[in-house]
Amino acid sequence: MNNISVLMTCPMFPYLEQELETRFNLIKLWNPSSSKPEFFKNYSNFIKAVVGNTKVGADADMIDSLPNLEIVASYSVGLDKIDLDKCKEKGIEVTNTPDVLTNDVADLAIGLALAVLRKICVCDQFVRGGKWIRGDFGLATKFSGKSVGIVGLGRIGSAIAKRAEVFGCPISYHSRSKKPNTNYIYYSNIVDLAANCQILIVACALTEETHHIVDRKVIDALGLKGILINIGRGAHVDEPELVSALVEGRLGGAGLDVFENEPDVPEQLFALKNVVLVPHVGSDTEETSKAMADLVISNLEAYFKGEPLLTPVL
Repeated sequence: MNNISVLMTCPMFPYLEQELETRFNLIKLWNPSSSKPEFFKNYSNFIKAVVGNTKVGADADMIDSLPNLEIVASYSVGLDKIDLDKCKEKGIEVTNTPDVLTNDVADLAIGLALAVLRKICVCDQFVRGGKWIRGDFGLATKFSGKSVGIVGLGRIGSAIAKRAEVFGCPISYHSRSKKPNTNYIYYSNIVDLAANCQILIVACALTEETHHIVDRKVIDALGLKGILINIGRGAHVDEPELVSALVEGRLGGAGLDVFENEPDVPEQLFALKNVVLVPHVGSDTEETSKAMADLVISNLEAYFKGEPLLTPVL
């Protein structure tokens, strides 16, 4: 398959890049020897596959500029960086990497909740700053038994729910429809969910309907002691409203893995001790990154061998 040209949209896991170079004619979009228009002019007719991720996927302009594109393989479970309508219109196959990253993202969601409530990061700074010798740290807040509301009860949301149950947390959720075979409390309105939980965890896919699904009404319903955890996408949350609520003390705290304009993060959050910030690392473990890369490779190889795709989206 070394004669098949694959376009990689941006730097990703080095192992993935190495494996693509071994198996295909890998073309790197971020390191062209010419301007982008000239780059596409030189390579567009040869590229049959695109590998993208949460930063750079395949939008309508890219798809239109690649007349022989046959498949888009996403190194991510999320599809918000891929124009699915355009792919469907042109008969382009799409794959992603579900399941293999579910546990890591769910682990981080629980970790963020624990870090915010138990003030783990602040405690770390307290010890490193030599303050312990001058007195005890003080009290944090318990996680076990807190009511947890989950926005989106898909693979990741369900995995979060199972973990939270182990801590004795009552579970409720909001999604497009009530899920069968679960005893969790269902709320058809996200504001009602926020009003009836102490920790709200965002775990749904980003779509037009879920853009800014967490707005001021939801934040106010969560309230003074409520905690918001976002391991979905930054655009799920109205970020200026979130910042205002945290700065003004209208929200108890937040644990954020994702942001609206990554890698830019609102500086107002940096000094807040009730906020834990991590740089979109939900699935970033050695084990899961390799499994995701292997799945991308396997989907591409299956497609070009004429075999069924392992994780087809379209």
